[in-house]
Amino acid sequence: MSRGTAERRRAWTAGRRAETLCAWWLRLKGYRILTRNWKTPSGEADIVARRGRLLVFVEVKARATHGAGLEAVSPRQQKRVRRAAEIFVAAHPRWAALDMRFDIMTIAPGGWPTHSPGAWGYD
Repeated sequence: MSRGTAERRRAWTAGRRAETLCAWWLRLKGYRILTRNWKTPSGEADIVARRGRLLVFVEVKARATHGAGLEAVSPRQQKRVRRAAEIFVAAHPRWAALDMRFDIMTIAPGGWPTHSPGAWGYD
């Protein structure tokens, strides 16, 4: 296995762990996880959750600091999550009447997840 492949595998594993921890954190806050890793050709959402009349698309970032995690969600990535959200709602029309929100959850070594609700809008 090449060095780059091993690093990618470690990053992927760390990302999956972070997503699992964030999903549990959301459950503890009263969210129902509808799906994880919703992938489409034009975008993806790490976690799709529902709480009451709210449909939430969550981008998860595991970084050295929470600030670095927030900065890692670029406008291009936000656009990809928005497109994934549109496709999700089209594929699941029963959720179309809910309000949509885009959140970021970050996790840093040795800490708990930080949830940033409404991190960006639906431009």
